[in-house]
Amino acid sequence: MFHKSSHSAANGNCVEVAFRKATASNNNGSCVEAAVCKCGVRVRDSKDPSGPVLSFTWDEWRAWLAGCKAGEFDGE
Repeated sequence: MFHKSSHSAANGNCVEVAFRKATASNNNGSCVEAAVCKCGVRVRDSKDPSGPVLSFTWDEWRAWLAGCKAGEFDGE
């Protein structure tokens, strides 16, 4: 499925990105989908494809991944 990017122009010059389900997703419905473009990464809930989309620049995405690898977001 494609999603019109927030970087699309109002004059019809649109940028669309294709979302893919994360390979770590399971079949219980708790899945995320991500799309990449030259501006960064977009993430959404696979159960609500027309719902909100989180947008990250490449620097933000790299910082988030580094935090995940360092265990910053591990539950107590």
